[in-house]
This record gives sequence, C-alpha cells and structure tokens, in this order.
Amino acid sequence: MPGFIGREQHTIDEKGRLMIPARFRRKFLLQGEQGGAPTPAREQVLYVLKADEGCLELYEPSAWGEKERQLLKLSDFNPEERLLTTMIYARLDQAELDRSGRIALSREMLEHAGIDREAVIIGANVKMIVWDPARLDRLLGENKGRFAQLAGRYV
Repeated sequence: MPGFIGREQHTIDEKGRLMIPARFRRKFLLQGEQGGAPTPAREQVLYVLKADEGCLELYEPSAWGEKERQLLKLSDFNPEERLLTTMIYARLDQAELDRSGRIALSREMLEHAGIDREAVIIGANVKMIVWDPARLDRLLGENKGRFAQLAGRYV
C-alpha cells in the first residue's frame, strides 16, 4: 500500500487538470520493487470518488482494487447491496496521469468538491483527499475542538 502522507496546495488549470504531488506520484508509479529494481506500476490511473463531505477521494489501482473486491462480494439479488453498488459507481471516475503528473478532473467532479481554482491534496495513507481550501478550512475550524475526543475514541 502506498502510504500517502502530507498536505499540498495546487492550482487547477483552465482544462481542469490537477497536479499530483511528486512525492505521491512516486508512491504509486514505482510500486512493487522486485529484486531491488523498481518496476513501473501496472496502470498510471487514479480512481476518483465523490465523497459525501464535499471532497474527492483519489485511489491508486491497488487500493481501489481492494475496494472493488469487497463490492464484488455484494449480491445483485439483494436490493440494498445492489443500490450501494449503483451509488458508488455513479460517483466514480477514472483519471489518467499525464506526462506532467496531472489528472484531468471532470466539471462534475470539480463542482461536487466546490473547487474552482485552488485545491488542497491531503495524503491519507491509501488515498488522497482533494478539497477546496476554504471548504477544508471551514470543516477543520468547525471541528477543531473535537480532535482529542475523536482520537481517544478511534485511535
């Protein structure tokens, strides 16, 4: 698994492209070292998911593959499981990494996240979370007193 850690801010260009930080790109483009020599990852694609909080989650192929294996276990004959599968795939897109390390985000994805020009990318271990800077600041500000409580409960 990649181990994305850190926070960076980047500008979205006029074509809706977001620069993936170099330190994050290295994590998934050179996975699977064999015999000490790095080998390129099987795909240079990220899976983009609209999250309920009004942000975007980016998954590299192996991390998304684990989620997909879980989804494949759901039954097409169970209405709730079928609904969940539909809801997830309706929120999902793929974005290829270009030679400059950028991904093109659709207008729909950018609007969902409220991103116009600037985006904050947070490394969250197996995924990257993309926020509009003002929306992220508002979320963190509204919840700044909850860190100790949440960490005590879940960590």
